[in-house]
Amino acid sequence: MTARLPAHLEVSAILRLAESLGGYATVLAKGERDAGTILLVTLCRGTNATLYERMPGLDDSRSFVATKHENPENKQDFSDYLARRRRQDADIWLIEVDIADPERFVAQLAD
Repeated sequence: MTARLPAHLEVSAILRLAESLGGYATVLAKGERDAGTILLVTLCRGTNATLYERMPGLDDSRSFVATKHENPENKQDFSDYLARRRRQDADIWLIEVDIADPERFVAQLAD
């Protein structure tokens, strides 16, 4: 088992990376300071929201995986889903990143 970076430090790194790449990032909900789960909502120019969650891999890695996509015809469903997840686990960090190339951004988090 590998040591895990405290959640608040990882969140800070995500925010700084987004800003360094010309994007905008904000914390929508703060979770447990050291061990909270991080959920990442990515957008491109305020549209096409995708939720990414850390999933454990077979090699003990923990990479972000897309778990939900916003339906443009029913945006409320995506918002409701995020609210339900937050109610189920108050330790969750919810980070929103609006950036030109969301998939590339998420891939950089694995490096």
